[in-house]
Amino acid sequence: MSHYFLQKYSLFYILKLRYNKYMCGRFALILTPAELEKIFGLRLDEEFNPRYNIAPSQTVPVITYQEKDKKKKISIMKWGLVPSWTKDSSIGDRMINARSETIQEKPSFRSAFQRRRALIPANGFFEWKREENTKTPYFIGMQEMKAFAFAGLWERWVHDNNFLETFTILTTEANELVRPIHDRMPVIMPENDYDRWLNPSTELSHLIPLLAPYPEDKMQAYPISKLVNNPKNDGPEILERAG
Repeated sequence: MSHYFLQKYSLFYILKLRYNKYMCGRFALILTPAELEKIFGLRLDEEFNPRYNIAPSQTVPVITYQEKDKKKKISIMKWGLVPSWTKDSSIGDRMINARSETIQEKPSFRSAFQRRRALIPANGFFEWKREENTKTPYFIGMQEMKAFAFAGLWERWVHDNNFLETFTILTTEANELVRPIHDRMPVIMPENDYDRWLNPSTELSHLIPLLAPYPEDKMQAYPISKLVNNPKNDGPEILERAG
């Protein structure tokens, strides 16, 4: 898989995404491969460094269930779902999120929801709150910076000599903590439901209740500096509380 091919993206489009009210367009994963293995019980054999400002079209660790091997796997995938049936991989630029309320209806997500569900490890995500004539960025995550996993979908795309594995993050309505900042939030999967979500044999009707807002009493949110606005900024200072 060509890393140049995976990492090529439009900066203009990424900057535009962060202001789309339906999008969760930036998150952080500050774990090393060793820490990922300890928390999720899976070995990542590919290179990955802690990331403080992950943007669409970049590559990150994703957990899937491989039917052929009958086991879970963690591997590097590109953010922005590219359906297997499309001829144009640039469609992934518009598919970084999927609304959980409509994934059973949309052709781009329906098949993946049935057979190719994913978990995306994270330590938090970012949203922008409109305040008068400006937008203030917020970091949102678990208390004590505990790692968790977004619910997602994944696809494998092959066309000519190009090969991609890509993912999208599901969104739902915001909980009471996030709602003053943004009206949507990513679906955060409870740890006890990881296997049920990933297993393709799980009845879809048993999965729908999992696509609910995560309990706000286990989470935290605080304002941060506008360093996060530029995807090129990617250091621990991103997560520092403003002021």
